[in-house]
Order: sequence, then structure tokens, then C-alpha cells
Amino acid sequence: MTAVAYDLWRPTSGCGAACLPASGAVPGVPAAVRAGRLAAVLGMLVAGTGLALLLPLLPSRERHAAVRGWARLTARAFGVRVVVQGRLPRRRALLVANHESWLDVLAVLAVAPARMIAKSEVRAWPLIGQLAGAAGTVFVDRGRPRDLPVMVGRVAEALRSGRSVAVFPEGTTWCGDGGACRPGGGFRPAVFQAAIDGGAPVVPLRIAYRCAATGVGTTTAAFVGEENLWRSVRRVLAARRLVVEVTVAAALHPARDADRRMLARAAESAVHLVPSPTGAVPARFRPTSQPAPVALSVTPPPPAWSPPAGAAVGTEPARELDLAA
Repeated sequence: MTAVAYDLWRPTSGCGAACLPASGAVPGVPAAVRAGRLAAVLGMLVAGTGLALLLPLLPSRERHAAVRGWARLTARAFGVRVVVQGRLPRRRALLVANHESWLDVLAVLAVAPARMIAKSEVRAWPLIGQLAGAAGTVFVDRGRPRDLPVMVGRVAEALRSGRSVAVFPEGTTWCGDGGACRPGGGFRPAVFQAAIDGGAPVVPLRIAYRCAATGVGTTTAAFVGEENLWRSVRRVLAARRLVVEVTVAAALHPARDADRRMLARAAESAVHLVPSPTGAVPARFRPTSQPAPVALSVTPPPPAWSPPAGAAVGTEPARELDLAA
């Protein structure tokens, strides 16, 4: 693996084929089961077509329940079980998560009724783009950096109106192994300004994949390097007892004059580091316009947790699948 050049608008990871599990490392299922899973996935995609047409007509509560149910059933069709640790806030929030796989989107939607932030190219994807648009996805054109304030304003307005918004602020998937794999720049801070402007908490989510058959973390769901989506999908369909765990960390409540860069760093630490089991961890943000520090309140986290042993998950470069601003 080689070091990754930093690009503010199109981040990339240093992950490649070496980040994928070795042949035979993950138990597989018979060919007949794979075929059955593929048929089920295709069925869910067809159902998603009808859902995309129905969503705009549904009240907010029913729309959220429909999207959540579709995401959970689609994950199950792939043979993936979604496990949640901790509780999400009942009110609106900016949900920020690490980005490890194309399955991350299903995992977040299966847990939280949130609008997603996606690159503008997703809008043109067959069926998926239609469903994303109907679900209220905020699309970002990375080829037009000047449009970024408009996106931030749209997210802030959604938060003010009571809607939760989910984003992957790393800007690309990666294996989480650090070193040369890590995308340069960490969490992009722009979208965190929307939480400050909208007066909404930031809720970090940690996403991890493990094989329940072996009890250890796996990169089976990785979308890495030059690999195409179909090859990654086939690997997931073939895996036995794949689990995606979504852990809800403590909510961060920024002050109105908080610094978005410091808020991004705090959220990133909450995602990638094991939270303190004893309760809230104090944090202070220094606004760029004032010398005095501004306090940030932290909601006590759920009961202590630890990532699965040997957790390591796969990635893909930003040109393939990236859903952050």
C-alpha cells in the first residue's frame, strides 16, 4: 500500500486488494444459497421501485418506518444481520459514521430514519438513485465546491425542521487499519457547521463488520481499489453469517459559536476510539472568532462496549462510492 495524497474534495484511501480477506478465510455458503440470496435481493430492488413512488405520499412517521423496514429486509436478503448497540436520540440529529462498505448505507437506514448525504452521481444510478431521491437524500456535486455552502444550508434547514441527516464525513471507504490506508484529512468539517447552525446534536456511529461463524472482524464487505461493485456483492452473497454492528456513541451538543473543525475531530475520536465506560468525557471547542473556550455538553453514552476482536473492514476509493460532503 502507498501513501495517499490529500485532496479536500475527492479523498481517497490507500486500501487495495491486500485489505481483502484471504481465500477461504471466511466460511461460505453453498451455491444454491447464493442464488437464493441474489433472487431475494433482486426482489427487494423491485420492491424498492414501488417504494420510491410511494414514499412522497406517506406521512413522515410512515415514510421513516417504510425506509427502515426496506433497508433491514434488503440487508437480510444479502445474508447480513444488522445489530445495534446503544440508543439513538428520539429527536433530530446529525448522524456521522465511519465509511467501510457500500453496505453502510443500508446499515444506517436500517437503524435511523435519516436523510442521507450522497455524491451527485448517485442520483443517476438505476433504481438506487430514484429511491435515494424519494427518501430525501441531499446530493452533493464535488465538481462544484462553491455549492458546498448551499448543501450545508439545506442540511441545517432539514435539522431545524426536525429531520435527522446522516453523513459519512471521511469522504471515502477504507479498511480502518490506519497508516497508509487512512484517507487524508480525517472527518471533513463542512457538514458539521450545519449541526451548529441548526442547533442539533451530533451523534457518532461506529460501523463494524464481523463474521459470526468465526467470531472475528472481516473485510468481506470491502469495496477496494480497482474492484467493481458486482465482485464485492458476490463476496457478500457468498459469506456465511455476516454481521454489521452499528454502535451509537455519546451525543455531542455543540454551542452556537463552536468551531466546526474541533467538532469534527471530537466526533471522529468518538467513532474510532472506545468511549469511556464511566460516563461523559468533557470536551471544549474554541470558536475561530473568540479567544475564550466554549463548552460542549456530551450525553452519557450507552453501556460500555468494545469493538469485535480483530475488527478490520474493507474500503474503496472515492471515485467508486463516497457519500460525504
